Amino acid sequence: MNLLFEIEEETTPDIPGLTYIPDFITRDEESTLIAEIDEQPWLNDLKRRVQHYGYKYDYKARTVTDDAYLGPLPDWITPVAQKLPFKPDQAIVNEYLPGQGISAHVDCVPCFDDMIASLSLGSGAVMQFTKDNEKQELYLKPRSLIVLSGEARYKWTHAIPARKSDVVDGFKIKRNRRISLTFRNVIVNTP
Repeated sequence: MNLLFEIEEETTPDIPGLTYIPDFITRDEESTLIAEIDEQPWLNDLKRRVQHYGYKYDYKARTVTDDAYLGPLPDWITPVAQKLPFKPDQAIVNEYLPGQGISAHVDCVPCFDDMIASLSLGSGAVMQFTKDNEKQELYLKPRSLIVLSGEARYKWTHAIPARKSDVVDGFKIKRNRRISLTFRNVIVNTP
């Protein structure tokens, strides 16, 4: 039984600049994207596997320089990129296996423009948003898109707790392999 269909429609947290779009792509589009992603080489720079397109983000230096340009986004990303509310020039693919997450952060402010979008593929996960002492959560369903701008982009951290399941509306949902495809525009910093 798939509990995703029994969960009530998730309410998007009331955070200015946060947009959540469930079913941003179809199941067929999701399958095609995952197949394309799995044909590309993975990097093991982190505790999770990643792929960089457009520009390579330097996790250690927390910067993007003009010599990090890898070329235009690949053709297989174009159908998704064209549906976004901005024209991205950088994409990062992250693979999260059950039990993996990402710590609370704000995407590099001097590196990326105001709008950031992330598409969830394969499995869902709870994303936590924190500002001062306030915490809000949103379950990111497979095929959903989240867009951060303004206050959501700059004043709230976002994280995905490292765990093997999430509890949503009283239901325990086991995590499977999740792939996020994050789109941004780079503000190039010359070294």
